Amino acid sequence: MRTLFVLIAAAIAGALTLYGFAPYRFYGLLPLSLAALAQLVQRNPQLAFRTGYVWGVAAYTSNFNWIYHSLHDVAGLPALLAAPLLLLLPAYLAIWPGLACWLTTRIDQRPWVRWLLAFPALWELGEWLRSWVMTGFPWGAIGYSQVTESPLSGFIPIGGVHLASWLVALTAGALVLVASGSRLQRLAAVVGITLLWSAGFWLQSISWTTPTGKPYRVALAQGDIPQAIKWDPATFEETLKIYYQQVASTQADVMILPETALPVFLDDLPSGYLTMIAGDAQRKNMALATGIPRRTNDGRGYLNAVVTLTDSAQPYYAKDHLVPFGEFIPLPALIGWIYQYMNMPLSGFSRGGANQAPLQLAGHKIAFNICYEDSFGEELIGPAAQAGILANVSNLAWFGKSVAMSQHLQLSQARALETGRFMLRATNTGMTAIIRPDGEIASVAAPFTQQVLEGMVQDYQGLTPYMQHGNQPVISSCIALLLLAIGLGAWQRRQSNRRPEAAA
Repeated sequence: MRTLFVLIAAAIAGALTLYGFAPYRFYGLLPLSLAALAQLVQRNPQLAFRTGYVWGVAAYTSNFNWIYHSLHDVAGLPALLAAPLLLLLPAYLAIWPGLACWLTTRIDQRPWVRWLLAFPALWELGEWLRSWVMTGFPWGAIGYSQVTESPLSGFIPIGGVHLASWLVALTAGALVLVASGSRLQRLAAVVGITLLWSAGFWLQSISWTTPTGKPYRVALAQGDIPQAIKWDPATFEETLKIYYQQVASTQADVMILPETALPVFLDDLPSGYLTMIAGDAQRKNMALATGIPRRTNDGRGYLNAVVTLTDSAQPYYAKDHLVPFGEFIPLPALIGWIYQYMNMPLSGFSRGGANQAPLQLAGHKIAFNICYEDSFGEELIGPAAQAGILANVSNLAWFGKSVAMSQHLQLSQARALETGRFMLRATNTGMTAIIRPDGEIASVAAPFTQQVLEGMVQDYQGLTPYMQHGNQPVISSCIALLLLAIGLGAWQRRQSNRRPEAAA
């Protein structure tokens, strides 16, 4: 009965994390949820892995419930297959919190070593590992919950979201000491939390980059094309009409259309349409870029690309970090059969290559990324350093009216904070937005509407500390703290073993 109670409590604490992220943004829930998890582990160390694992399954299933909508409602996968696949990703991701909790209890019995040294370091190392193991899935890292309402967001330009994640886990560990430590430990934990979060408030006032050049007007198209008809030949002409009308009715310096806005290969576009839409933009001195699939230069593959239509050379950016199952099929011999049950066109994209140069639009260097790529902050550092502004194009119609759109917006806010640059988001169904260099949302279009979001932006120059050093300082520090905790634990065990010998 006690075991069942512990696991139910862990599941509830994990499931509630949904409300710590966008669109709810109750950022205090994440340190409280982790503190509850840590307290359960502290009282029941023999259940450490199971407790952390159940917390993880509940948290990731709650946060990523939109996977079922994507597979079943949009891709058409039968419920009997979609439901197990919804649980597959959380079942894997939950291994990391399970291991963090189990290893924490194995390192040292002293609460301050466990919860101030070992636990935050292990948690963050787990989040870092899952951001690249098997192509990586960093979505849902606890640091994102602090963007941008929390004082801890002030640390993101210094060490990125990974630093914020470590600080959330550290705060949770300190809360364990507040709840169950000695009087001195409680006092030290309260003072430490106060100083940490106050420092975050102060850091939020620092501008790490500076504006350069004159402000200019951008326009971000939102076509609101349902995924169910996006690739239907019967609606192709209507899609082209919608985007042409949006371009024709817009006056801006730069206009960006969303990911695969034109649902056909670039060289299959009607030549008259390309001449018409590009010519209309050029007559207004408006640089125009759109998301569109294009074939590789050798013609053997195809790319998820952003192409500048108003440049005669048609330079492009091609997505490099592809989504497993959605944009490429991992282990096709093993799971390729599933795709016969789904309506998922273009599921075999080629990679575009790392560190592609920014695109030049109206004299401004814009570093593009496509959809899921802005989950990977460190991969955007190189292009962002060469650019004055960032842009993400996405098609989130796959996820319907779920929280996925709002969660993705929060990812883009983190990228703006990390780089100290404006982030433009042009999406098919939402959230189309302009995000300031401090991560705050300047303007956002109403989701599931056809409109063009316009606003003034400015290029920024300079490098934030995170852009200069990436994730290395945070990961190295976590490894050092973990080794320190292991060393302290080993020393404590030696001391304990010597006492009986001395007594004898």
